[in-house]
Amino acid sequence: MLDPDQLRTFLAVSETLNFTRAAARLSLSQPTVSQHVRKLEDAAGRRLLDRDTRGVALTDDGQAMATFARTILAAHDEATRYFTGSAMHGRLRFGAADDLALAQLPRVLRDFRRLHPRINLELTVAQSGALHRRLRAGQLDLVYIKEATGQAEGQLVRRDRLVWVAVPGTAVDAEAPVPLITYQGASLTRQAAVRALTDAGRPWRTTCKVVEVNGVLAALRAGLGIAVLPQSLLPEDLVQLPAAALGLPDLGDVDITLVANPTSPREPIEALTSAILGQAPR
Repeated sequence: MLDPDQLRTFLAVSETLNFTRAAARLSLSQPTVSQHVRKLEDAAGRRLLDRDTRGVALTDDGQAMATFARTILAAHDEATRYFTGSAMHGRLRFGAADDLALAQLPRVLRDFRRLHPRINLELTVAQSGALHRRLRAGQLDLVYIKEATGQAEGQLVRRDRLVWVAVPGTAVDAEAPVPLITYQGASLTRQAAVRALTDAGRPWRTTCKVVEVNGVLAALRAGLGIAVLPQSLLPEDLVQLPAAALGLPDLGDVDITLVANPTSPREPIEALTSAILGQAPR
């Protein structure tokens, strides 16, 4: 049996080629590091390191041991996560709106999978409307989407402000149609923009049609026009336009919600819902 602690110590030495630096990396004393390496060599029955006044070098057997150590420790860590994590198991078909998937969600899902390793999480990223339709068709268990304020079907995660967004330095001519970057299909942000402009009597023209949020961001960064985004999802290199100063209408709010399939198993849905609610900005 190869001791995991000894293997970790040996890997630190093999990567630093220095007992002092390895000890500092592992918060161990140098004698402890030397002892771990010596015991591992005894267990292997081979010399793993060449040590002289010039430094430390791996022997051929040491190179082999380093490879085995990485594999053994990876399996050891995976087993530890499995048996110390939740006993919850099953499949969870989760859908997230494409713009929401760019924010805190990746970290939430990574932590969720680490905590619940026996849940088979299947992620679908699309526009909110398409995800809602798939949920109603029984193809998804839980969706994280944008819904019109006051009409939300699911559990409210947060209420966000819709804002006009552009690249810094963008000018909007009050006498010309508003250059609009929109999704190709019907979307909540497109509907909000068109409705607000129409109600305000402000002409507009489509300068770019895209199928997903990365297309919106690329078109914005290229200066092709302006778009509508939830305020909390505004990238650092883009700016919120001063709507009143530019004669742009107010867009109102949007609800970010979690909608569950009532026929799906509750436990995995409730676990992911709690994880997302716990990380949601307020």
